[in-house]
Amino acid sequence: MLSRFAKTVSFFVAGACGLISSCKPDPQITMADLLQQLKKRNYNQQNIFSSDARLAACDSLLKADSPNYDVQLLSKKALFELQEGNEQQAVDIYSKISKLPRYMNPVNVMPDQAIAYMRLGERANCMLGHNGSSCIFPIKGAGIHQIQTGSQKAIETLQNILKGNSQDTQSRWLLNIAYMTLGGYPAQVPAQYLIPNLNANDGPYKVKPFTDIAANVGINLNSRAGGSIAEDFDGDGFIDIITTGMDLQDHMHYFHNNGDGTFSDRTAQSGLKDVVGGLNVEQTDYNNDGRPDVFVMRGGWLRDGFGNQPCSLLKNNGNGSFTDVTIAAGLKFMSPTQTAVWADFNNDGWLDVFIGMESHGTTNPQNNHPSALYMNNHDGTFTEMAQKVHCQINDFVKGVTSADYNNDGWPDIFVSTMSGKKYLLKNKCYGGKNVSFDDVTDKAGIDIKQNTFTTWFYDYNNDGWPDILAGSYNFSNSLGYYAALEALGTPVADNGNIFLFKNNRDGTFTNVTHNVGLDKVVFSMGGSFGDIDNDGYPDMYFGTGNPDFKSLIPNKLFRNIGGKKFADVTSSSRTGNLQKGHGVSFADFRNNGLQDIFIEMGGAYIGDAYKSALYLNPGQNNNNWIGLKLLGTKANRSAIGSRIKLTFKENGLQRSVFKDVNSGGSFGSSPLRQEIGIGQANNIDDIEIRWAGSGTVQHLHNVKPNRFLEITEDGKVTPLNLKALKFNANGQAMPMQMAGITMNNKDVVK
Repeated sequence: MLSRFAKTVSFFVAGACGLISSCKPDPQITMADLLQQLKKRNYNQQNIFSSDARLAACDSLLKADSPNYDVQLLSKKALFELQEGNEQQAVDIYSKISKLPRYMNPVNVMPDQAIAYMRLGERANCMLGHNGSSCIFPIKGAGIHQIQTGSQKAIETLQNILKGNSQDTQSRWLLNIAYMTLGGYPAQVPAQYLIPNLNANDGPYKVKPFTDIAANVGINLNSRAGGSIAEDFDGDGFIDIITTGMDLQDHMHYFHNNGDGTFSDRTAQSGLKDVVGGLNVEQTDYNNDGRPDVFVMRGGWLRDGFGNQPCSLLKNNGNGSFTDVTIAAGLKFMSPTQTAVWADFNNDGWLDVFIGMESHGTTNPQNNHPSALYMNNHDGTFTEMAQKVHCQINDFVKGVTSADYNNDGWPDIFVSTMSGKKYLLKNKCYGGKNVSFDDVTDKAGIDIKQNTFTTWFYDYNNDGWPDILAGSYNFSNSLGYYAALEALGTPVADNGNIFLFKNNRDGTFTNVTHNVGLDKVVFSMGGSFGDIDNDGYPDMYFGTGNPDFKSLIPNKLFRNIGGKKFADVTSSSRTGNLQKGHGVSFADFRNNGLQDIFIEMGGAYIGDAYKSALYLNPGQNNNNWIGLKLLGTKANRSAIGSRIKLTFKENGLQRSVFKDVNSGGSFGSSPLRQEIGIGQANNIDDIEIRWAGSGTVQHLHNVKPNRFLEITEDGKVTPLNLKALKFNANGQAMPMQMAGITMNNKDVVK
């Protein structure tokens, strides 16, 4: 008898066989072969993201219709050409349509023609002529287009649109951006269409500019939407990067940090070149061997069965390679997802995984996908228990996160969805397999109804109680429309902003979004948090966008001001890329105490692929820091869920910084090695570690900052003498050896 997984595989591969006669399903199919067969299945004009199949079908219909003109069909062909990255072909088609007599042309193609011209300009300048300033908002300096035809034609078309409808806010936004690409903003923008202050200074909280050095250091990645992990995969003390792309035509990439200021692409050697697809990816240590494994999530956004794809659990072999152990581990399902969270939900010292699926309704089995909870069996396998333990969410889930929000010792779950409903699931576990969850969303006061996407727990105000962030993804127009209205002083409330719920320490939360200044247009898809200025308060970076090419709005960086408010520092930081942003990772790639930002860029279509960025942090001040690598013995080996509390005096005042061990945001993963700022403090009076699940509480006293420590749950503390690196703009390395610092035994109290 076939397993449920094999039956599901056979069903969907059989569906592909109806389209591709050579497809022969095999119950014993390998994961690599299954993914290749699913790739063939997904090459289908009914798949909205298969622009190549849709273009081929459109060409076939147009050929049959020749020599007659079907304008609507032609306009569809132009769109598919644009989605395939054939901007000139799209422009030519729109030009042909626009010249037709009115009685033959019932379609207004000018808005699409304008964006095709803009994409033509971006292709010539930001993609083929890419540099660190390309498409960085506000565009200036080296970001100004050298080949100006595309933007010039876009301006001409957009002004014609606005002459007919001066209230077209989306076109007005694009017009201002187009002028910016030519260095003509604001002076050359017609006064009646000008959106003022798009290049305004960030004010008193501005930061020093970051620099995109990805290409200079060997990270040459042109990708569609996907996820990212920043982690030390081979244990050499340097943070590497792994990425995915959403389509089954996109393989994973592994960029190894060489320890000399450069990265090398070791995808082929690692065995990841045959691992395709994956809108998101994160690290875990499912088998407690101390090596970070990889979990790939597939099928996000795809409906009508096209998203019914497997996830992949990739075991780290410890020699720079990975092995797919998905089926052997019992993680056997075929459902669309892009979000999961690993935590020890029953406190047994082994990581479990909660996976949020994208369920589109119960009437069609192909679209009905309730969430799953896989409990770790301690032997490399898992058992699914979501329904049994009352956490089976049947909704269009776009983000899940976990933390112990009520400080009772059990990790809870928060679920963000595109239906408008939210779920705060309180863990009532009593140990062993007795896991159980209660939906306490209403009791907790989380009452927003907007669609939300990006989400995470973090302690934004350092009071020792995890708060909840959820990014609004509520819109009915192109994203530039909302960005323009905000810039013009008439924002649409709760569309695209960031919701922040402050933990009231009594099981309830208060929506403080407006109080802390996060009622800004963001429309976050990717996102994570880190500490760019080492003040001990978490800052946030968001990747923005949606599949629409007109959604040309910048990624956003927010600086945390003392846990009281957030300041938008996108402009001064030079991180406001206008292209689509997805997986975000904060990491100290240079081992110098400064967190840089990696973001996997690109949209849903091959024509919207873009180069990923590594934004180098110049250092915002002389604040101090500590790097901690925790190793559990009774707790799970990677210490996920453990809570760190640093207590110190800064300028004569005692304060504390709290940080949970996790990989950060819900779309993009930061290292499990914790990188924590302590401001101007010159000594850490106490490091308290509450180890997840085991109940162990450990203290280290009088710890000097600006170094890395490895701390095991059994009390061993080892200084890590990691080499610090300096990345030059030209990619050449300037290594520096950090001074070895030893700790006197009397300085450490366990």
